Amino acid sequence: MIIREELLQEHSRKQALRIAHYACSSSTNFRELMQCFLSPEYRVAQRAAWSVSWAALQQPEMIRPYIKDLVACLQRTGIHPALIRNSVRVLEQVDIPKRFHGELMNACFGFIETPATPAAIKAFSLTILFRLSDTYPEIRQELKLIIENNWETESPAFKSRARKILSALKKH
Repeated sequence: MIIREELLQEHSRKQALRIAHYACSSSTNFRELMQCFLSPEYRVAQRAAWSVSWAALQQPEMIRPYIKDLVACLQRTGIHPALIRNSVRVLEQVDIPKRFHGELMNACFGFIETPATPAAIKAFSLTILFRLSDTYPEIRQELKLIIENNWETESPAFKSRARKILSALKKH
């Protein structure tokens, strides 16, 4: 399989899962998928993003060498929102090396404070920030304040995730 060609052939859940499964069969295949994800070609990167998130959930150890790339993706501009959405989806599920915590927190706080950020990106960012608050308890108050200040204008997805996080923050 040539992943780039498969990505451009069809964009469906079935195809994304098939590519993810193939990518997980070897580190070489996974690297090929990540090269597509990091490609400057808008459509290739967009379509690879979904397969990357599926592959990372199937084989979390394979994404570890690419965490730096996922975090860096959050700072990029002019990319398809799917790249950011799938990057934060993966990052909420894996252990993040400490050297990326600051950059990741800044990006996630930026996402949840920006009204135009898509709801899924905000929801995943909330979870990442909550997980990081175990290591950095000083961010809990800021997280709580942003949730409360934005509550009235946020989407149901944000509110659902935020409600769970506020409840958990009260227990800390």
